[in-house]
Amino acid sequence: MQRYLHRHRAKWVGFAFILPWILSALWFDLIPFVTNLYLSFTDYSVSTSTPDWLGFENYREILEIDPLFTKSLGNTVYYLVLGVPIRLVVAFAIAVLLNLRIHALGTFRTIFYIPSVVPLVAVSIIFFGMFNARYGIFNQLLILLDLPPVRWLTRPEWIKPAMIIMSTWGFGAQMVIFLAGLQGIPSELYEAAEMDGGSYWHQLFRITIPMVSPVIFFNLIIGIIGGFQVFASAYVLLGPGGGPLNAGLFYVLHIYNNAFSYFRLGYAAALSVVLFLIILFFTVIMVKTSDRWVYYGDT
Repeated sequence: MQRYLHRHRAKWVGFAFILPWILSALWFDLIPFVTNLYLSFTDYSVSTSTPDWLGFENYREILEIDPLFTKSLGNTVYYLVLGVPIRLVVAFAIAVLLNLRIHALGTFRTIFYIPSVVPLVAVSIIFFGMFNARYGIFNQLLILLDLPPVRWLTRPEWIKPAMIIMSTWGFGAQMVIFLAGLQGIPSELYEAAEMDGGSYWHQLFRITIPMVSPVIFFNLIIGIIGGFQVFASAYVLLGPGGGPLNAGLFYVLHIYNNAFSYFRLGYAAALSVVLFLIILFFTVIMVKTSDRWVYYGDT
């Protein structure tokens, strides 16, 4: 026995080091997921100690009866289709600028990164004032440009654009990841392109973007997953109802309402399972199609 333990000592030491992660993954991830999956097939609520089994009734209600399911999902998809690409483009553009050799570069990097570490609730309160129809800075800028002011948070057609504008504020984390990818590009590629007479734009689209495409892919996946889970900013700015005509009722906000306003925890669990499947579907699609546009140096 001692000979066996001595022979496999390194393996057991490795298991000992990863044991805390395994226990936390089981306790905080796997067990809650399985429990949520079970509850999604029941009528579990705060008032019921032993939930009754409903089968697929909750899922049938989601797909056939609940009008706010399609409304909240449509709002979320709108937010994703416009918000995620805009945020990626802004983060990439700032990262390209910060990759240049200029004075006080570290200061500029810090300034652009700080907004991403500000608590989201605090950011939402700040933007609540900035979106004020009468005194907000956005409408003051529109007035300076001789454009009519906008009721950002009270007109249904402007609520989602306002949320997209606010989401662009926190691009710092993606910017840092882009910056790390840009600094990993060999300088010899740019030198060779300059010798061949390649312009800046040729270098950007033929060297820079292909070389950082794995970073773009990573940020895109994280942006899609995060976009489907937008909640805190919408709750602070618009309340649980999502503003006028549910224009800002995002999917996770709909889950929250069913769980903690209507106390339909079983139905909320089913909604969260559907959200998991939607995110999984988009993630698989992105991974399966990544080999068509993501460039890895060894492939």
